[in-house]
Amino acid sequence: MFDIAIVGAGPAGLTAAVYARRSGKSVVVIEKELFGGQITFSPKVENVPGFNEISGNEFAEKLLEQAVNQGAEIELDTVEKIEKCENGFCIVCERAKFECRSVIIAAGSKHRRLGLPNEEELIGNGVSYCAVCDGAFFAQKNVAVIGGGNTALQEAVLLSETCSKVTIVQNLDVLTGEKALAAKLEKTGNVEIICNATVKELCGENSLESIVIDNCGEEKTLSVDGVFVAIGQAPENKPFADVADINDYGYISADESCTTKTPGIFVAGDCRTKTIRQVVTAAADGAVAALAACRYIDNLE
Repeated sequence: MFDIAIVGAGPAGLTAAVYARRSGKSVVVIEKELFGGQITFSPKVENVPGFNEISGNEFAEKLLEQAVNQGAEIELDTVEKIEKCENGFCIVCERAKFECRSVIIAAGSKHRRLGLPNEEELIGNGVSYCAVCDGAFFAQKNVAVIGGGNTALQEAVLLSETCSKVTIVQNLDVLTGEKALAAKLEKTGNVEIICNATVKELCGENSLESIVIDNCGEEKTLSVDGVFVAIGQAPENKPFADVADINDYGYISADESCTTKTPGIFVAGDCRTKTIRQVVTAAADGAVAALAACRYIDNLE
């Protein structure tokens, strides 16, 4: 029986583990595949307090090491559901079960992929999912933004300030983001908008060199140094539908208090409803959720 079980070992989950252990609670962190979460895909991170520059992998390793050194137990398993039990909760995984008095869901979300053959291999070598994280590395270079919603348009505005050229590739016949953003981009000299187009191929072995798009049945090759995929996020909250309210977009409904509809279950990081999804906001959620879980447990005694 653990005091707190944390689902997910990204910045939110690992920060929660540190705070919970420092409060004297026993902690198990359950991660299904990737310690550190989405930050590990960034080859260089420059917006984390305390580091002028650090790779996403190194940052994730430091977080994991910190949590383990504080005494958190780490389990590699996939959570299938959370059940209420006599003394708290039971985390049902593929290979094991974990009993706990409180739960912090920090499962994160994944950027939706294009689903192209060499996409994973080119992540960090021309393929990115965050202009805030990686845009500075493409200053004075040609880039493409895939998508036409608010996120894609915001990324394009940011990139247009430093890149030589930004090409927006939208699969619909219009940009679906805010009209003010679309109007601004249409007037920006180094931005080109291509509608009714889908990406068919990412070209390059060690780094991205170009992309092939299908534009109304005609194939075109665009020479770009980087591509920013902004076609939405995919939260991984399906196993928690019985214990937390999930909105139409798949996110757990929760505010800055990080509470769910189930007393004793808290949520932190990118898997919850929020405006900004960055490593610093995930870490902040982790601290809030951990301290809330500690208070919940203390009140049980």
